[in-house]
Amino acid sequence: MDKSQINDMDRAIMKRLGINARVPFSTLAKELGISNTMVHQRVNKLRQLGVLENATFRFNAKALGYSTEAITRIDVANAKYIPKIVAELEKIPEIIECSNISGKYALMIKVIAVDNNHLRDVLYGKIHDLEGVIGTDTNISFETAFQKNIELMPSTAQ
Repeated sequence: MDKSQINDMDRAIMKRLGINARVPFSTLAKELGISNTMVHQRVNKLRQLGVLENATFRFNAKALGYSTEAITRIDVANAKYIPKIVAELEKIPEIIECSNISGKYALMIKVIAVDNNHLRDVLYGKIHDLEGVIGTDTNISFETAFQKNIELMPSTAQ
């Protein structure tokens, strides 16, 4: 993506959508002093550039009965196993995030579970059985202190 394709108006739209992705485009247009059509065109362009991804609701795991959240690093026998392991991890509903990382461990996942017994079942019954997985290192998260979008770089940083 060429950053020069993102102008100050795009940044203003992105900043506002980062606060509330559900804001009506008509409201956004009025706030920014541009036409509704212009907002639609710029948002579509930002989607095509891959800058904007799908706006979705984020579920509250605790409100849904999941009291345990953990970060687990996965040790892999060989890098050739990573794509297959990732594909299998994606099928496990309790795994809500997966990153390929550097260091001793190849993968890092975020797991939600009803309780510690459920977490143990996910780790030993679903992850450890995957071909290429040597072991895991898990830390239970007491709480997510915050989550936020990436800060937009000023247009002069292009």
